[in-house]
Amino acid sequence: MDTPLSFAHNGRMTGLDLSSQTNHYARLLAALRRATQRRASDVHLVVGLPPMFRIDGELVADSDTSLGREDVRSLVYSLLSEGQREEFERDWQLCVSIFLPDMGHFRVTVYFHMGNVEASIRVCPLSLRTPQELGLPEIMHKLVEKRSGLILITGPTGSGKTTTFNCMIDMINRQRRCKIITVEDPVEFVHENRLSLIVQQQVHSDTRSFSKALVHILRQDPDVIGVGEMRDLETISTALTAAETGHLVIATLHTPDAVQTVDRIVDAFPGDTQAQIQTQLAACLVAVVAQQLLPRVDADGRKLATEVLINNAAVRSQIRERKSNMLRSTMQTSRKEGMQLMERSLLDLYQSGVITYDTALAHAHSPEIIQQLMAPEKK
Repeated sequence: MDTPLSFAHNGRMTGLDLSSQTNHYARLLAALRRATQRRASDVHLVVGLPPMFRIDGELVADSDTSLGREDVRSLVYSLLSEGQREEFERDWQLCVSIFLPDMGHFRVTVYFHMGNVEASIRVCPLSLRTPQELGLPEIMHKLVEKRSGLILITGPTGSGKTTTFNCMIDMINRQRRCKIITVEDPVEFVHENRLSLIVQQQVHSDTRSFSKALVHILRQDPDVIGVGEMRDLETISTALTAAETGHLVIATLHTPDAVQTVDRIVDAFPGDTQAQIQTQLAACLVAVVAQQLLPRVDADGRKLATEVLINNAAVRSQIRERKSNMLRSTMQTSRKEGMQLMERSLLDLYQSGVITYDTALAHAHSPEIIQQLMAPEKK
């Protein structure tokens, strides 16, 4: 039976203190295997319910047998070392990564709910899909050729941002001889060195925070910097500086579209510095790629829809002058440059028979744009 590996607190990969013969560990391993076979993105262990899989965005029960309080506690604790259990019981929360050689990495988040130990487990596949398999726009191939600037991948939780982030890192790794350093919380996919030298740092194991990691990364001769999430002002500020000083920075943000992404970055700073940040962002931004995952008509998984903002002369001017309300119009009229609104992507998917018309409208930021773009007889 496979023994999982965990990122220990000191950042080293260590075997967990487990007996592979225990019934609870065997049960959980079997559930995780079923989850990977069914292409689940998450597994939830909750008292009073059977193991719940998130498949194509929907929660599905793994069986008809509900888990009791001790069942969940024993299943979760079977994944943790003694030190990790002590850390969880001290802090009341824990996030660790485990690795199973034939299944991949799993991000395990353990928490208390009404006094019960419960867990959410994110499934991270062993191999990355290609940009074509993911349905990423063609412009992504040009974006990863950039030598400096800021590329932002945005979208709600569960929209595939981390997958796109790792796909872009992999694209660079396969075509350039450079040094790539990422900071992630946690590391969900471990990259092999191909043409590039890759260093992956995990928050709470290899570094204390995103912001502290970025300061030190700048002293490690990076060409490309990957930021798993820009969460705070200090991280955003350092990422902008890195992009402005000759590094290619690829980062993710929890914003739904390109316009709100630009506003979110500027609004993170005090009012008296926002004009300077607008100028800085206008100078270093390469692109914003906002994305959503949508249910397919054939129920065979989900399909990626994307919005793309490319920083050209018009966009630079609009960001610098804080005219973000004009960005959507620029995206709508600049398709030849690789830009597109989310509504355009949704309409293309509908007209290709991949998603329903109702799905397109439900996920549009401005449904009226879809209605305007589409002739009534094609509805």
